[in-house]
Amino acid sequence: MKKIIVMVSVLCFLAGCASIVSKSTWPVSIQSSPDQAAFLIINKKGETIHNGTTPETVNLNSGSGYFEGEKYQLKVSKPGNTENYSVIDTSLNGWYWGNFLFGGLIGLLIVDPSTGAMWTLPETVSVDLKPAK
Repeated sequence: MKKIIVMVSVLCFLAGCASIVSKSTWPVSIQSSPDQAAFLIINKKGETIHNGTTPETVNLNSGSGYFEGEKYQLKVSKPGNTENYSVIDTSLNGWYWGNFLFGGLIGLLIVDPSTGAMWTLPETVSVDLKPAK
């Protein structure tokens, strides 16, 4: 029993809390009204990460570098409607603060910031398109 407690303690101190409990890639549901609209997702570097048709769920990375959350541009279009844009932005993952209890400084300053697990993305992004005049 003591060996198990020691092993769990060591694992907690060698890894970040958000990296253990959470993840660094998130499923984001892309919705539009009306649906069946074409969309593009573009990252901070200006690279097209994904293109598809709404509704669709896309797995997106939450981190873009050490202590940097990713920020995506979403471009949605459909014939007969005006093109519309939205931003898919990260927010701080609540599990990141678990490092104060479990992950220690290694999780707080190294593991979670470098893996992107300190960030989270919204579950759903919805864009409304208006009829073209």
